Amino acid sequence: MSRSAGAHTADPCPRCRVEAVRPGSPTTAAGRDVVRYGCDHCAHTWTRPVEDDLEVHDTVRVDLPDATLYGTAWQVEPDRVQVRGTGGAWLLWVERWRVIVY
Repeated sequence: MSRSAGAHTADPCPRCRVEAVRPGSPTTAAGRDVVRYGCDHCAHTWTRPVEDDLEVHDTVRVDLPDATLYGTAWQVEPDRVQVRGTGGAWLLWVERWRVIVY
């Protein structure tokens, strides 16, 4: 399970497996919206596609600059998603590129 660790996510780098990965940033590759990540340890970079099959009630992870949250997609729009915390503890709109189906 991922967690935030200051300015880094705890997801390990796929190359060196060190948990020194900066939170992603949106970009485009081959005409598709993607999120680009980089490892501070080995300088490896990689991308993941922005979720395009996201549906209401999917369990999701949200990567924010200061936290990683887990919840349920409550509303889905082309550019943003409303995520609801467990038991309705919180409700937050986030950019779609920050959401990963979990």
